[in-house]
Amino acid sequence: MRRRRRVLAVVFAVVVIVALTGAGVPVYVRPQVDPLRHADAILVLGGQGVDRYGYGLELARRGYASTVLFSNPYGAQTDIDEIREPCRTPQRGFTLECFAPDPPTTVGEGRALRRIAEQRGWRTVIVVTMRPHLSRARFILERCFGGDLVMEPSRQQFPPWYWAWSYLYQSAGYVRAFMDPGC
Repeated sequence: MRRRRRVLAVVFAVVVIVALTGAGVPVYVRPQVDPLRHADAILVLGGQGVDRYGYGLELARRGYASTVLFSNPYGAQTDIDEIREPCRTPQRGFTLECFAPDPPTTVGEGRALRRIAEQRGWRTVIVVTMRPHLSRARFILERCFGGDLVMEPSRQQFPPWYWAWSYLYQSAGYVRAFMDPGC
């Protein structure tokens, strides 16, 4: 009888894990990506995966926006060259502005976007972040910014272990976002 309960418990756990993994595919692996179009600005969200900063600059060079905002949640003393160097170097053909979100989270980035967009009358912003973060970033930023968001994933590729970590991390982030519905 005990053995049967153990087997059922293991089967149940496997079914739950498979179901949760399957449910996460459209949210984390294949999130809604918007067609690129001209925007008032490009917002590059901070966090792991620094290739997104270069991709945001590439989009500006291709003419998608005349302003790029780099979120630097690590602060002014960061040693990450992909953030530090462009922020110190004048750009040609567009303006690059670097800011430290307060708090250093997606909510802090959303608050900064709201404030800057209101000041400048922006209606459309391209948001660049890593693919597993795209859906949650949209969820949070839509609370903060009343305009159109064009969500664009960076081109970074991830190993399988990182996808597992992202499922957990992004799911915990969703729980936090649901518990704190403000911006």
